Amino acid sequence: MWAGNRTVQSMELLIVTGMSGAGKSQAANALEDIGFYCVDNIPPAIIPSFVDLSAKSGNELNKIAIVTDARGGNMFSEISDVLCDLKAKSINYRILFLDASDEILMRRYKENRRKHPLVNDDNISLAEAVSKERQMLEKIRFTADFVIDTSYISISQLKEKLSTIFFGSLSNVLKVQCKSFGFKYGSDTEADLVIDVRCLPNPFYVEELKQKTGLDSDVREYVMASPDSKEFFEKLISFVDCAVPLYAKEGKSQLTIAIGCTGGKHRSVTFAELIGAHLKEQKYDCVIAHRDINKR
Repeated sequence: MWAGNRTVQSMELLIVTGMSGAGKSQAANALEDIGFYCVDNIPPAIIPSFVDLSAKSGNELNKIAIVTDARGGNMFSEISDVLCDLKAKSINYRILFLDASDEILMRRYKENRRKHPLVNDDNISLAEAVSKERQMLEKIRFTADFVIDTSYISISQLKEKLSTIFFGSLSNVLKVQCKSFGFKYGSDTEADLVIDVRCLPNPFYVEELKQKTGLDSDVREYVMASPDSKEFFEKLISFVDCAVPLYAKEGKSQLTIAIGCTGGKHRSVTFAELIGAHLKEQKYDCVIAHRDINKR
């Protein structure tokens, strides 16, 4: 498909959607800071025309982020057909989905006293509106290239995540995040793969290691001294070496491997560091993060 002297295939197109109250406006602001031209609240049916018009601008609009969501009312139901139409025209795009837990979404709406866009449908309650929207977005969330759960992150942390993912160009190069977390603070809803290491020796019960973390060498040595830990790690690395290339081959842009223990300080941190180091040795673009390491 041509527009003037430039093909729309050379344009970086990001569709931003997700749950109302999950932070799409803040995400748009952050994307603008890293070079995207952002347009908020566009009905899906207008997206193809807007993309074609943007392509005619030459190189002025070569990175575009379009926010579309339930605010479009019944028009938003056209999103699946529009995305299929883009693919049929060989227009490349990625989907960024912003999510948060129902509890957090309802709390945010109550705190800022805004109306959820679906509360006017048959006079339903806020809880019913959130549930209805989640069902409405289930399919697009499943097909999204990037999913960010904003339940427990700040605006600055959201910006950092987006910068890590999108700074530069959107490509088919797989970006891997190895993340530790503590099950006592909730599972990691962003994860593609969740590894539970609570079955391994816990340094928490060793007095001199209790206040340390998996970033300390003596904690890592304690965890990995166990024959069970060594065998678990070897088999886990074999699985990772098998699975990660398959995700890359399938065209996935971002893969999150979450490793959980009880508190997210010792065993999970140890394994996240070791797996992340291994992936870096294999030349993957890998970032290591520790969600709960500083929690008491």
